[in-house]
Amino acid sequence: MSANNSNSSLRYDISDFAYGTWRILDEETPPAQDELTQRFHRCLDSGIDTIDTAEIYGSYRVEEAVGASLKSDDRLRSGFKVVTKAGIDVTSDEKNHARLPHYNATGENLVRCAEKSLRLLGVDAIDLFLVHRPDWLTHPEETARGLSQLLEDGKAKQVGVSNYTIHQFETLDQLLDGRLATNQVEFSPLCMDPLYDGTFDQCIQKRVRPMAWSPLAGGSLFRDQDEAGKRVRDKIIELLPKYDDAPIDAMVYAWILAVPANPTVILGTNKLERIESGIKGRSIALERQDWYAIWEAAKGYSVP
Repeated sequence: MSANNSNSSLRYDISDFAYGTWRILDEETPPAQDELTQRFHRCLDSGIDTIDTAEIYGSYRVEEAVGASLKSDDRLRSGFKVVTKAGIDVTSDEKNHARLPHYNATGENLVRCAEKSLRLLGVDAIDLFLVHRPDWLTHPEETARGLSQLLEDGKAKQVGVSNYTIHQFETLDQLLDGRLATNQVEFSPLCMDPLYDGTFDQCIQKRVRPMAWSPLAGGSLFRDQDEAGKRVRDKIIELLPKYDDAPIDAMVYAWILAVPANPTVILGTNKLERIESGIKGRSIALERQDWYAIWEAAKGYSVP
């Protein structure tokens, strides 16, 4: 079973997989620039042409690390589409005004953050710039003004949102004359909210390809302490002989890609072998009943 939507009809065509950089600096010994550059090359070689990052990642240090590799390597700079996000402030040297974590999706702040991202990433324009979280204190007209300015000034080629409800997305999309390109949301067998709350239905209606963050449920699918995660893993292991003993993570990604909204899977691993095993999910066509068997294992009961 595979998704039926045509990418040619989308507002913005995002690839099946994006490489997520949320935790690339979280290792005990952070990777050197040449290690990151090698990893990014392996992504390109594997058919992953999108890097997903954000201002806040790595305590505001990841964009600079990504940019160091892009600036030093013409193939990476020309081969990757770059997605970045802004609008979250936490106490740090970077945000010395922040007394506590909060959101700021004012137009002025979004433009300022995007300009900083351009400098750190070393690109002429951000391929896809997202509002990281809805800001309950900023009127959507104000957020729309900032995003429109980025588009008009050529600082962002496309704009979108992350973690927006269907109503928040609809309101902002109307103010932007239908120019939102994606909604990046959490989605995995252990977090199926977008299937039920209308997010994926809206994406299909709007011809928007969503992006799925935390597709392995933050590693819960590999921890025995998580009962639902263990049930899902056991069910996938049971199905593996039918799918040429594919890697477990690839099976999970195939499950995500099978949804009609066809979410882009954001790979968040720091291991090269996990990148290469994960993308095998794009060639796995889950049978319908096997997809529902994984759903059932996650829920712990059969469909209503």
